[in-house]
Amino acid sequence: MAKFAHDEVMPYQHSGLNKKEQVANMFNSIAYRYDFLNRFLSAGIDIWWRKKAISQLTATAPKKILDVATGTGDMAIMTYHMLHPEKITGIDISGGMLELGRKKIDKLGLANHIVLQSGDSEVIRFEDNIFDAVTVAFGVRNFQNLDKGLQEMFRVLRPGGKLVVLEFSKSNNRFLSGIFHFYMNVITPAIGKLFAKNKDAYQYLNDSVQAFPEGKTFLTIVHEAGFTQTYLKKLSFGICTIYCGSK
Repeated sequence: MAKFAHDEVMPYQHSGLNKKEQVANMFNSIAYRYDFLNRFLSAGIDIWWRKKAISQLTATAPKKILDVATGTGDMAIMTYHMLHPEKITGIDISGGMLELGRKKIDKLGLANHIVLQSGDSEVIRFEDNIFDAVTVAFGVRNFQNLDKGLQEMFRVLRPGGKLVVLEFSKSNNRFLSGIFHFYMNVITPAIGKLFAKNKDAYQYLNDSVQAFPEGKTFLTIVHEAGFTQTYLKKLSFGICTIYCGSK
């Protein structure tokens, strides 16, 4: 398996735990503030980003969808409202995030359509070829082994199925890139410390974005995992990107 720079970026540099364990602990610790900080830090634009990503599935009208790194279920809930599939299964390694997500889903009356369960992107506990689509929103940076995660998502997709990945990226505009870097490296950790009492988690957000193999490099990695018809769409002057591929 190939190794990538972001594989070595971890939330807690002096911890003896591996990346997967650290990420799970990190999200457990900030779960209670996660949704609020998502909206606050992005000024709500993350909702538009997610909608643009989900719209990549409109033409295929998937009936069974897997949402990897589902967190508190935002992507799964939005996908149901936009596409009305028969069932969405969300998996995540953070029990704290899943607990909050299940409460949201129950409150919305969607428990018959969306199921959230503990699951690891590198060992997806489903049979081959059973999902019509797989989505990942702001999650692939957190994979301990990017290649393995992509190969597992490819495995559980049926032939003709589609992968949609939404992830932060770095703008090619020097002015915007400078502002974004300052915001992510200085403002975001400070706000994370203030509201979630966890500066490390939001410093990790910036560090992992900086190290992630974005753009055409990531698209090549997706292609090498077996996906065809790969393409990307840059959003908001390149600070966020949608990546797609088919099986």
